Amino acid sequence: MTISMESTPMELWRHPEPESTPMFTFLSHVLPPDAPIFPRPDFFAGALLNFAENLLFPENVHVSESSTAIITATELDGDLRTTSWAQLRDVVAGFVSNHVESVVAMLAASTVGAIWTSISPDNGVSAVLDRLVQIEPKVLFADNGTIYNSKSWSSIDKVAQIVKELKTLQLVVWIKNIPETQWQLHHLEPRNSVVMTEYENFLSSSIHEPLRFEQLPSAHPLYVLYSSGTTGLPKAIVHTALGTLIQHKKEHKLHCSMDSTSRLLYYTTTSWMMWHWSVSALACGSTLVLYSGSPFKPHRYLSLPRLLSVLKVTHFGTSATYLTTLEANNIYPSASLDLSHLQAIYSTASPLPPSTFSFIYKAFPSHINLGSITGGTDIISLFGAPCSILPVYVGEIQCRGLGMAIEVVDPISGELTPGEDGELVCTKPFPCQPLTFWGPSGGDKYRASYFERFPNVWHHGDFVRINTCTGGLTMLGRSDSVLKPSGVRFGSAEIYNVLTKFFGSEVEDAVCVGRRRETDRDETVSLFIVMGEGHEFTSELCLKIQQTIRTELSPRHVPTIIEEATNGIPRTSNGKKIEVAVKQILSGINVQTNASVANPESLTWFQTWAANHN
Repeated sequence: MTISMESTPMELWRHPEPESTPMFTFLSHVLPPDAPIFPRPDFFAGALLNFAENLLFPENVHVSESSTAIITATELDGDLRTTSWAQLRDVVAGFVSNHVESVVAMLAASTVGAIWTSISPDNGVSAVLDRLVQIEPKVLFADNGTIYNSKSWSSIDKVAQIVKELKTLQLVVWIKNIPETQWQLHHLEPRNSVVMTEYENFLSSSIHEPLRFEQLPSAHPLYVLYSSGTTGLPKAIVHTALGTLIQHKKEHKLHCSMDSTSRLLYYTTTSWMMWHWSVSALACGSTLVLYSGSPFKPHRYLSLPRLLSVLKVTHFGTSATYLTTLEANNIYPSASLDLSHLQAIYSTASPLPPSTFSFIYKAFPSHINLGSITGGTDIISLFGAPCSILPVYVGEIQCRGLGMAIEVVDPISGELTPGEDGELVCTKPFPCQPLTFWGPSGGDKYRASYFERFPNVWHHGDFVRINTCTGGLTMLGRSDSVLKPSGVRFGSAEIYNVLTKFFGSEVEDAVCVGRRRETDRDETVSLFIVMGEGHEFTSELCLKIQQTIRTELSPRHVPTIIEEATNGIPRTSNGKKIEVAVKQILSGINVQTNASVANPESLTWFQTWAANHN
């Protein structure tokens, strides 16, 4: 990585008194001796760097100025835009799709030391404001619309509502993502304090001076990502420049064997941490293929595989749900497409079923490295990683990430349980630990999220098993109440907020959890409601709830199951909803009622419901 230091390693080697050099000091202080995992220690304290500089001018990598850095693609057949390394080298929030303009905006923000946060346009206004109001952005890059499932969807009305509520905004930069959309800036009626401009005008107004990268401390904030919002508003997680860079570059180069000959397409939105992960591949000199749209348009199940073939993609990432969909429909891309250049397929967001492992090696070239991976928004990277030189075992993530001291412990005692099922923890500091959570009580929320369950270790909230023979990981599901349908994480509080806002008089109480039994391929969002006095539970109400959640949040938030809980919602003696117990009951786990349950008859009702709906 590019780090400002007065000495090079060779000068250090030749120096008559190496201990007097800044480089010696730098290399001697990767981490303070006996540093605890919390409070978070700084790796390479004293070093200066710029994240964007490392992506735009990667060290020890030869890339031609005229070679392709980014390819932007959509579901429209033949809609491809290429950006060379020279063109790519030409605070801040993004309500943007996965395209080159979003990467440019992120790089521009990090060049000057601003913090970047992005939310995909498929989110509703409530979901966007729940996140952005917290961090008070001054600049917003926004798409005028997006294309999905062969339809154009305007974002104009959404952005108008967002701008109205974000009182700190000073500048809105419009990206014409749908060229044919008719729109005028003056129709938006922004506040007088907000300047609005189009993306091309914004670029042309810049001062033509050499690019200057602010050299910043290793712990300088780079990104804000968001937790699922289980117990309230989504928590804004602040990630650092050095931690993100060094972790991603380790994973791309050492775990994924990526270099300047590689082409990476990760099917993701800008809300998901895999967007941030994939963009960092520029630091290896790799070419990014940014795709926006349905994965099943315009050539149904072969849409993405055809793109992999045409663009000669070497590394393809997606969700387990996408791969199981191919399996369920008996789609074998290699039978009709040339995918000989494909080196790896990465699957994340939810555990990859064992049968799908076998299917992938029949449907795609057998020489690929199938990497089921796990990590998360919390660490903006991986705990369980792929490895191109290790064997792949059915149902297992190949290995621990290098430098990640992860273990499995007993859920009650916190003692190590080798070879057994338990809680995933990390016992030693790692570079990509979040800096903090945003806001005045961010440090307290940070500690409560990861370090209260077990002393002096990071508690990740996953049930896992580590094979003592292979070293592989088997993910057994979330140990908390976070919902994760199709790999999209969100919290029940987002659903509750919509119910309160739009159905406050009709719905008295509710519990929303994910249901995933051993035989299920994906998690089902399940909503149980208690009707308010004088109101009846009807199919029309269920449909209205689903439509409102779709509009206000996203299609992924929509409950598949909506039922009336006639015995109430289970709560503790202090009034807290017992979501985890409900989730476990619905997922087929035997739950013992304890004295902390104020209304045990409610849990009995859920047990009966689960038995009758098995």
